Amino acid sequence: MTYLVLARKYRPRNFSTLVGQEHVVKALRHALEKQRLHHAYLFTGTRGVGKTTIARILAKCLNCETGITAEPCGKCGACAEIDGGRFIDLLEVDAATNTKVDEMRQLLETAQYAPSRGRFKVYVIDEVHMLSTSAFNAMLKTLEEPPEHLKFILATTDPQKIPVTVLSRCLQFNLKQMPQGVITEHLARLLESEGIEFEREALPAIARAASGSMRDGLSLLDQAIAHGAGRISATNVREMLGSVDETYLLRALDALGAGDGPGLMAVTEEMQSRSLSFDSALADLASLLLRIAVAKSMPAALDEDLPERARIFGFAQRLGADEIQLYYQIAVQGRQDLAIAPDEHSGFLMTLLRMLAFRPEAALTTPVGSLALPDGSASKPVAIRSAPAQTPRPAVAAATAFDGDWVRLVRDLKLGGAAKLLADNAELKRHEAGQFDLAIPKAMAYLAEKNYIDKLKSALASRFGGTITLRVGVGEVLGKSVAALEHGERSARQAEAEDAVRGDPFVRDLVEIFDATVIDKTIQATPKGS
Repeated sequence: MTYLVLARKYRPRNFSTLVGQEHVVKALRHALEKQRLHHAYLFTGTRGVGKTTIARILAKCLNCETGITAEPCGKCGACAEIDGGRFIDLLEVDAATNTKVDEMRQLLETAQYAPSRGRFKVYVIDEVHMLSTSAFNAMLKTLEEPPEHLKFILATTDPQKIPVTVLSRCLQFNLKQMPQGVITEHLARLLESEGIEFEREALPAIARAASGSMRDGLSLLDQAIAHGAGRISATNVREMLGSVDETYLLRALDALGAGDGPGLMAVTEEMQSRSLSFDSALADLASLLLRIAVAKSMPAALDEDLPERARIFGFAQRLGADEIQLYYQIAVQGRQDLAIAPDEHSGFLMTLLRMLAFRPEAALTTPVGSLALPDGSASKPVAIRSAPAQTPRPAVAAATAFDGDWVRLVRDLKLGGAAKLLADNAELKRHEAGQFDLAIPKAMAYLAEKNYIDKLKSALASRFGGTITLRVGVGEVLGKSVAALEHGERSARQAEAEDAVRGDPFVRDLVEIFDATVIDKTIQATPKGS
């Protein structure tokens, strides 16, 4: 007997078994119960969220032999034929392969004829955004005033490409991506139904890899069953997905907290020896930092059954809120930079070293006892950060003698961590004796936190001596910050490099003789000072 994949075997046959799209189901149920039936429906959403499934269920609701209902019987001839894909009055069209106007006209020519078997003739057009402009124009009149026996159900992953003239003639339902928890629970139920042995902690990894698509989740589950020879284990799933064991990331954070550069290198080398995905590692690191941030600000919100829960609370105690936010931002940015890094290993290592370089200068680790968790249990011994006594530097100049060159001042301060990010992205708006008024762009509003401001204020006080007043606001900037100027310098060097490559006689010959194309993104300018 031919094996039927899980995505097909467990395709929902009615609204009661459909998960994750309750807002759409509720609206359709009410419409069917009140007999307020529109002639055209449009379902939008990413792949694998149930667009075609809902279309088929709706077709059964309209044509069930028991009458128009929100609960089709699933047993009558019409329901059975729709489930089997052989109902003569249900026409499913893939617009991706039927894009031309002639094909649309041929389809619409049959619209005038009454249904042969059912109550309504239902046209399901998948990926409708792929139709040509002429094809859309050909269907407009029929779509607006179809015969009473005709219903249109359109589905698309890209509604922005559909003309507004079509959108205005449809009832539009936006299907959301499936939450990871919903996918996890659904996979668990299916495995129990199949009688397959599984480890519960393996399923969240599959749900994350599905990226909101239930169909992708079921396909990955099929793959995991085959990979594990009929058993689902967390280890096999990680191997199959190329995902990273969280213990590597926890060790990296331990080394980061201790300022242990060689330790970071060792973790990275071990991950490379196992051929782990560094892109996935940075995504998982950002997720881990998110959980640490939640544990720090809202301890009760952290799941009780979360793996490594005690260690997460330990990091929440060790790291300051500003450090967690900074590391998260670096992890996210590092993942974006992987595409232009020499290789993924180098990009990942540089991201960790960047975190190490931006550690606040006052951060030290001091061992302490076990920490109390919200449930009253104790975590493993962890370390907390304490600030050593600092000897104030002598005042090298009075703030009143400041010449207004903020860029030079920032570069002289030798800042680190959050204070450097704030200073680099801020512009000086006004200054007078002991007072500095700064502005940061709206996109950097998260830098205007009290902790960041206090650290920069402390650095200015140490630089000038005496009391410093520092005010930071979000407002219009003119591109005069350190970050903006450095970006301009990099852009100028990049433009010069691209001009130099395009102007090279050998390159010009290649372009002219072989009709070659210069790919600008592969050109890298020489770093400043090299």
